[in-house]
Amino acid sequence: MIVIVFKYSMPTWVRGIAFFPFIFVSNKMDSKNNILLNHEKIHLRQQLELAILLFYVWYLFEFVIRFIRLGNVKQAYTNISFEREAYQNEQNLSYLKKRPLFKFLGYT
Repeated sequence: MIVIVFKYSMPTWVRGIAFFPFIFVSNKMDSKNNILLNHEKIHLRQQLELAILLFYVWYLFEFVIRFIRLGNVKQAYTNISFEREAYQNEQNLSYLKKRPLFKFLGYT
């Protein structure tokens, strides 16, 4: 995992984003935020499980389906299975040590 502070090119509502093997954060303080970093590490694990490219295809597909069903961008985003897993477990800093393979499927 390589953390990069990328404050000028990120939308103001984005604090962090994972693109294997990088985690981009919007400011230096967030580069030390263990909860945010754990959230993004969960996404890195999900990306590896789906051979990276399939993760992004699945993520976009699930977002579009949820947006069509819910009609709201924020609700669509927070209901994506990858995000549900990451938000639910971001405060458990040992989560990735015991996380089963493809655990995100339980959040679909």
